[in-house]
Amino acid sequence: MLNDLFPRAHKNYLSLPVLGPILNSFAEFLARIGYPRQVICAHLRATRVIDSRLRKRKCNSIKKITRKIMQSCAPPPGRSQDDFSAAAITKLLERYFGEVEVFQKNQITCPQEKKINSYRHYLQQVRGFPPSTVHHHCLTLSQFLLRFSKHKKMSKLTSQDIENFIHDRGKKLKRGSLQHVVAHLRAYLRYLLSRGEISKRLDIQIDTPRVYRNEQLPRSLDWKIVITLLKSIDRSTSIGKRDYAMLLLVTTYGLRASEIVALRLDDIDWRQNHLKIFQRKTDTPLLLPLTDAIGKSILEYLRKGRPSVSFREIFVRHRAPAGILKPTALNDVFQYWVQRSNLTIPFYGTHCLRHSYAVHLLRQGAPLKTIGDILGHRSFESTCVSLEYRRS
Repeated sequence: MLNDLFPRAHKNYLSLPVLGPILNSFAEFLARIGYPRQVICAHLRATRVIDSRLRKRKCNSIKKITRKIMQSCAPPPGRSQDDFSAAAITKLLERYFGEVEVFQKNQITCPQEKKINSYRHYLQQVRGFPPSTVHHHCLTLSQFLLRFSKHKKMSKLTSQDIENFIHDRGKKLKRGSLQHVVAHLRAYLRYLLSRGEISKRLDIQIDTPRVYRNEQLPRSLDWKIVITLLKSIDRSTSIGKRDYAMLLLVTTYGLRASEIVALRLDDIDWRQNHLKIFQRKTDTPLLLPLTDAIGKSILEYLRKGRPSVSFREIFVRHRAPAGILKPTALNDVFQYWVQRSNLTIPFYGTHCLRHSYAVHLLRQGAPLKTIGDILGHRSFESTCVSLEYRRS
């Protein structure tokens, strides 16, 4: 494929000391995940810089590349805009090497990674946590181990060490987020105690930031503003058709972003007019009636807007790389159309639409139990909190 992309200079790319042998298959990989020819060429040009950085790190062949070395070739976190091409090509190479199992073959597991992997297995197999919860626990643990594992053993850990870590994290986090960090640390300290790696109950010696119930009321919009926002979406484009269908699902059923992006083609029963939603928070399925408006918007997207991809998820990416959407994509969609609509909406996420929907149902006379079941609340109290709202 390099011959077609660079008829005259393809030999220069193939002769790169480290990445040269894989560039042809890497170019095919980029084409397979949906990148156009011009963008593929731009990414391949950037591989010359990455090849040089790998050699500076004494990595002279593919057999020595690890995920950590690959990531070190990118700009530091938060500085990707300083060298956008290097940041982009590093992520793509990391994804490619993960697919062809280069990292598995060259993996050098350090003690810190072993501890994180062991704890991850415990959270998944023993505690039964979902992947997103496991990810956040392990993220806190990696930050904690990075600070202390090089200086002392876990058996010599003191409550002051933990307080120092929490104090440093508190400079960057709000009280609500810091409360999660403390919960993650307490869980890990209990895990260490059960394994005999520490001898003291350090988990009960940590102060947690005080967060008061109903300190910040759920944010809600007037229903007329919600309708105006939906009408402002340009449905003449394929992306507009997708965005309209996703936001309409929120305002019709009060679905979470994670539930919408996980919606698959098999979850719609067109004959019975049913929509099956798997509520991850309660770990239960929910069967909803498929309204005419929802059915029409999804059909219009599937027939006239959705790219021809092999994924079973209904809503997919329209720009390369091809793939399914992340839950955070729905917030991006919401913010984009809010800006285009010129509406005064001070909120930045689709969660305000869920609360708006709950208030709308209550005003229509729906029972609290019904509202809670539709929203996927575990308790009656959660539903009551959602209905305490402030107008924008």
